[in-house]
Amino acid sequence: MKIRKGFVAATVAASVLLSLAPVRADAFCLFNCSYTKTKYPIVLAHGMAGFSSLFGVYEYFYGIPGALRNQGATVYTTSVSQFNSTQQRGEQLLAQVKTIVATTGKGKVNLIGHSHGGLDVRYVAAVRPDLVASVTSVATPHKGADLATYLRAHVSGGSFTESVLAYFVNSLGTVLGLLTGHTNQQDAIAGLDSLTAAGLASFNAVYPQGVPTTACGSGAATVGGIRYYSWSGTGVLTNVLDVSDTPLGLTSLFYSESNDGLVGRCSSHLGTVIRDNYFQNHLDEVNQVIGLVSIFETNPVTLFKGHANRLKNLGL
Repeated sequence: MKIRKGFVAATVAASVLLSLAPVRADAFCLFNCSYTKTKYPIVLAHGMAGFSSLFGVYEYFYGIPGALRNQGATVYTTSVSQFNSTQQRGEQLLAQVKTIVATTGKGKVNLIGHSHGGLDVRYVAAVRPDLVASVTSVATPHKGADLATYLRAHVSGGSFTESVLAYFVNSLGTVLGLLTGHTNQQDAIAGLDSLTAAGLASFNAVYPQGVPTTACGSGAATVGGIRYYSWSGTGVLTNVLDVSDTPLGLTSLFYSESNDGLVGRCSSHLGTVIRDNYFQNHLDEVNQVIGLVSIFETNPVTLFKGHANRLKNLGL
């Protein structure tokens, strides 16, 4: 029993260190080794129910950190509460950004967030703009997610249904956190409220940086010296071997506009919209599950590398 407990503790400790420790940038590079070498470190922020890596092995941004490092980038993956409000998740992310800035001595970071993580990085940039060079959101519902709005409308506050939902979702978040070596507090209902149309309207009123003022337009490309970008997809059933395609196909039915299964095309817009209709679903956008994405669309790893090169060429 003592040996088993010691092994678990060691595994958890190792996963924490691995989540913040970048691999040597040129460790495996053979060609074009400075293609992604940005001036400032790249920080990847996961979405709801996400993680940095499970047991320090299975990555949320599947294969992406290594591909970026392979061509010169310094990359950090972060971990926040799987389910909580944007403000709470944002504060947790901010603490890690401060550590990264202090460790690297670079002064700033390039933030890239997927799904709810895109709201977290917006929060960090808004409250500590001095630490941020650029903000990029990938499939983030900046105007709200229709599924979240639907669920909130059909789950009454304080009801038995809400209590049961919160219990099971919070438990899932706790387990995911433990598997990544973190024990961040979970609050499923606060997380749900953050992603509704009403929740995002309130959030955008306080933190409007980069948000389009029209229904489906682009936002300000630069705010306070920080560059803002976004991209997203509108594919759903993209690979017959991917078991996640079917549930995303079902959730896509809750949306009135083209979407990736969880985020609408127009809702994903922030700052300079690189593209909003890749043939990718919500998990494809981070190369999940295990890289089973469409062979008829630009690979998501290529998109991340291309964006790093874009930031590099801008001196970021």
